[in-house]
Amino acid sequence: MFTTVDGLRIYYRDEGQGPLLVLLHGWGSTTDLFDGIYRFASAKYRVIGPDFPGAGRSEEPAEPMGLDDYVRFVKRFLETVAPEEREIIFLGHSHGGRVLIRMAAAMGEDAGFTVPEMILVDSAGIVPVKTAAQKKRSSRYRFYKRMLTVTGIAKLFPSAIDTLQKRFGSADYAAASPVMRQTMVRVVNEDLTEEMPRVKMPVLLIWGDADTATPIADGRRMEELMPEAGLAVIPGAGHFSFLDDPVLFSRILGSFLHV
Repeated sequence: MFTTVDGLRIYYRDEGQGPLLVLLHGWGSTTDLFDGIYRFASAKYRVIGPDFPGAGRSEEPAEPMGLDDYVRFVKRFLETVAPEEREIIFLGHSHGGRVLIRMAAAMGEDAGFTVPEMILVDSAGIVPVKTAAQKKRSSRYRFYKRMLTVTGIAKLFPSAIDTLQKRFGSADYAAASPVMRQTMVRVVNEDLTEEMPRVKMPVLLIWGDADTATPIADGRRMEELMPEAGLAVIPGAGHFSFLDDPVLFSRILGSFLHV
């Protein structure tokens, strides 16, 4: 189904009845990737999840978004589709987890709702340390960009920088539109480690120990920094642990949510 949030047409799913559980997907993904969680959790919960602006079937924003913009979007979305809810449990995967960390760390009485507990799955929020190969690639990108700029090629061919960024950026970056590329650059450079001690509610961290996008070390660090966090590890699972081992994932999630 669709709704409108701040002028953008937003796709979302709303299934089941009971306490509200909100699902926030990762970068380059959609809420439909949570299909198994919808089917599992909707037996006891009302489960809602949007496609973020510019993802899936949701309309793209006119301007690049920052992390605070994503937090505002989540609040405005919930004001639109669930204005009566005053207690909300959240689950965020990857980028969705990053949004939740920022939101939870800044949670105040003006939020309009409380968050009794939260689930972060293979969450982003810690800026990764670059490998030697990544550092070399970044250095080459800066060199070529500087050459395009000082020689005037960038002015003559405005698409040259964009082509260079696509070549040296990640697959997610290359696949994104210009607005979403700028958004990605803004959010991936947000390091939330200093904010994590302010996340006071119980937090279940679920992680695949073979995750290379947000390694298990990030999960362990979050467990140390968040006062009420506990880490559950899924052996052999990667960045999409809820897809790699849905049975074990559901058992862990069900134990936390009492499903």
